[in-house]
Amino acid sequence: MSDLRLRTIRAFSRSSSLRAAARKHAASARKHAASTAALEPADKQHRDQQKPKGHSVVDSAIYCGGRRIASPHSLAETYAALHESPQSLAWIGLYRPDRRELDSLAQEFDLHELAIEDANEAHQRPKLERYGDTLFVVLKAARYRDATEQVEFGEVHVFVGPDFVVTVRHAEAPNLAAVRRRVERDPELLNRGAEAVLYAIMDKVVDGYAPVVAGLENDIDEIETEVFRGDPKVSRRIYELSREVIEFQRATRPLVGMLEQLRGGFQKYRVDEELQRSLRDVADHVTEVVEKVDGFRELLRDILTVNATLVAQQQNEEMKSLAIASSEQNEEVKRISAWAAILFAPTLIGTVYGMNFDHMPELHWQYGYPFAIGLMALVCGGLHQIFKRRGWL
Repeated sequence: MSDLRLRTIRAFSRSSSLRAAARKHAASARKHAASTAALEPADKQHRDQQKPKGHSVVDSAIYCGGRRIASPHSLAETYAALHESPQSLAWIGLYRPDRRELDSLAQEFDLHELAIEDANEAHQRPKLERYGDTLFVVLKAARYRDATEQVEFGEVHVFVGPDFVVTVRHAEAPNLAAVRRRVERDPELLNRGAEAVLYAIMDKVVDGYAPVVAGLENDIDEIETEVFRGDPKVSRRIYELSREVIEFQRATRPLVGMLEQLRGGFQKYRVDEELQRSLRDVADHVTEVVEKVDGFRELLRDILTVNATLVAQQQNEEMKSLAIASSEQNEEVKRISAWAAILFAPTLIGTVYGMNFDHMPELHWQYGYPFAIGLMALVCGGLHQIFKRRGWL
């Protein structure tokens, strides 16, 4: 777990002048700590609901010995209270903070400029980076919407130092108030330090993947049914679901490497053994989710191939039916044409001999009528034999 456990006495090494300056601002923090000590635990746990709209500090707390000892209202009060209790841990929760607040955090906790830029811009891919004795972690939360059958993604940035945790959210998910309540109900976990808070946040994010996996699995089952039912709209749904699976894959796959990085530093940074087991459990859950998501992507690719094959078969059947119909139509046209040609001969002869001219050859011939009838029969019979040989009749 990087340098998180190496400098737990960081506050003791601060210069005396810095402490003197901090004490000047600590009076208000002590008064606030005394007033909040009388608050009910439920009130402390739901401070995020009491914040005015537009306030970026959702909740800020100072913990010592695994228990909340102060609940400052502002960043300045949090800094002062942390200086007053050097062995304590500060957890500052922010929701869409402005650059001024992030710069204030960077100056107080010596946060790297690149990490501040990432936290300010958001829309980052999951990653874990180390800047000196501070970890910067980006996590992608996900939740499945049953009403729209879509996956929504959130983002949380976590700064973890020896005596502080700063969480920056740019979406409603994940619900870090639930994480805070969990660790506050377990002082033993919280007493393990800032990395315990990071574990709780990661565990919350990973647990939120389970309903998403179940929702995607159900959608794939429905798509399989639609494919074999011949629904014409299924191709579009397969494509849209494939895009969601790819996005979900991008949110989950980097966590495997991130947890490997954390596990690689267990011995070096003397991470608590119980916390090591907890992080290994999170890693197992992440691996399971990643394997399932990879399977979903392969399955959707196969379904798309099967759907394309079925569509091609259907088109081939339709083309075959059209070809058969066209062939039958051609046969009918041949028959009609043959009979039209056969009937044309007697029509032509009858038309010629039906002309009322006085001086017309064979018009008054004794054998003219039998000759005309015989000629008609001869021509018609000859044409009939010709068309029959060619298969037109």
